[in-house]
Amino acid sequence: MSFISVIERYHQNREAIHDLMASILTGITEQRLFDDEKLQQSAIECLNERYPFVELLYTLNAEGLQHSENHYASGRKRNKTLHGKDRSQRPYFQLVKDSQRVVVTEPYLSIANTSLCISAAAPVKDHDGKLLGYVVLDIDLAGIIAFLMGDTARRRFAPLFKLVYSLIAVGLFSVVVLLLYASLNEIIHMRPDQVGGHDFYLRPFGIIIYLTLGLAIFDLAKTTFEEEVLMHKDIFRHSSTRRTITRFMAAILIAVSIESLLLMFKSALGDGEHLTDAVWMMMSAVGLLIGLGLYVYLGAKAEAVFNETNK
Repeated sequence: MSFISVIERYHQNREAIHDLMASILTGITEQRLFDDEKLQQSAIECLNERYPFVELLYTLNAEGLQHSENHYASGRKRNKTLHGKDRSQRPYFQLVKDSQRVVVTEPYLSIANTSLCISAAAPVKDHDGKLLGYVVLDIDLAGIIAFLMGDTARRRFAPLFKLVYSLIAVGLFSVVVLLLYASLNEIIHMRPDQVGGHDFYLRPFGIIIYLTLGLAIFDLAKTTFEEEVLMHKDIFRHSSTRRTITRFMAAILIAVSIESLLLMFKSALGDGEHLTDAVWMMMSAVGLLIGLGLYVYLGAKAEAVFNETNK
């Protein structure tokens, strides 16, 4: 997800995210976890199996110094030893120190991987009620949002989807290259001594058809590559789908309009049998434009009503 999308979704689901993190951390916080690093590693691995957005677990003493190493899920990269690192100025420590209960921070950029994350911290006390320190849990913000929205399984296949869309875009770009080659070849061989009479004046229209078709296919390939591979597409927002359809239909409108104009020009040069076809093509372009305008307008209105309802 993009940073803007993640932040928007976080504010929409803030209470659910905080409640889930608090429940997870409360379920593992106990005295024996505080001093047993093997148990901490086992805990983070078990959590990651059930909650794939959980990234990191470690403990702090009462003064905010790191009491254990960073414990990642299996297969994650380990940093150098951080035992004794001063984290007393971190927001989660200040919050949990003042409240002495489970706290959850606002989103911030993780130092480890520069992605947006949030932290939860909980105090750990012995049987006599004496404070031993704190347990801290870091999670990937985009991951927990996908988990809450039921999008975790789809995200696993996202690289495969992007690969397929990339191959399709490459194929479309290859067709554009062939069309450009065909139009260039027509230009090179369009000489009066090779093409004479009336055909010589109609030949440029065929070249324009090649170029127009190449333009439409290129725009389609570019739209597919940008929307499905390069840009983040939030499938839960209708505006993302509306944007893709709008760009695709705009490319078709341009192609149909140019083809209808070409037929009209050919009719003006004496090939009048296609005049009716040209008029119908122009009417089709007008119909597509009106339909697209209604679709964009009604879609925007529907999304505005939906957003108002969910505030």
